[in-house]
Amino acid sequence: MREEATAFVPGHITGFFSAHPDKDPTRAGSRGAGLTLTDGVEVTVTSASKSQIILDGEPITIDPVTTVLEHLDASARVEARSDIPLGSGFGVSGAMALGTALAANQVFDRKRSRNELVTLAHTTEVRAGTGLGDVVAQAQGGIPIRLEPGAPGSNELDGIPARARVEYVSFGQLSTADVLSGETETLSVAGEKALEHVIDEPTLETFMDASIGFAREAELLTPAVLETIEAVAERGGRASMAMLGETVFALGTGLSDAGYEPDACHTHPAGATLK
Repeated sequence: MREEATAFVPGHITGFFSAHPDKDPTRAGSRGAGLTLTDGVEVTVTSASKSQIILDGEPITIDPVTTVLEHLDASARVEARSDIPLGSGFGVSGAMALGTALAANQVFDRKRSRNELVTLAHTTEVRAGTGLGDVVAQAQGGIPIRLEPGAPGSNELDGIPARARVEYVSFGQLSTADVLSGETETLSVAGEKALEHVIDEPTLETFMDASIGFAREAELLTPAVLETIEAVAERGGRASMAMLGETVFALGTGLSDAGYEPDACHTHPAGATLK
């Protein structure tokens, strides 16, 4: 057993998705596409007499993280530092679950394979209602296309072979659990349509167009998000909404050109990893 271990998990912005529930959480998930980010979450796991979760210096309860520790029979202090805000469409919950799984497996010598740990993090997210596709995307990295839902062994992933600068601004939080527990048929129909476009032409330009089309058809745009997207478009850029959060993202300098003061990073070339 090691004293501690640290994992880095890239943030993940979902551009569009369709929900695919299943009684078996390893088969449940989403289809869609998104961007993984060099801005992400660093998770350090240390053996402790009582489990505790700390995010950016503050104690917090994140059900998927607690469940991951329970499944690994690990009593630990989980301390995370995040470049990205919680509840704003960046996959922080999934990042913390996956980072905890990777680091705890090392600290407590649980001898689980990577796919087993990704599956564990994915299923805890699905059961908690906090995400459907972030974990598998964050495990892959790049610009992942989720062709089939579920954990490794059930899912199928591809990707857009490109890298890009990404800017983003956040105006607040949206509850992923509230959206996913509601009526998702309209949303999923829009997501399937968007995915068809990207499969036909897997480029960043098509991805951005599909994402904004999805946000409009799924009726997810808030006034602040819509105003920002239109401001970027007026300056010749492309912007869309991060699913699910009141966050706008753009490629290149789209938000800066429109007069905003965004955070900026790049798409991440690889998936989650131990440091």
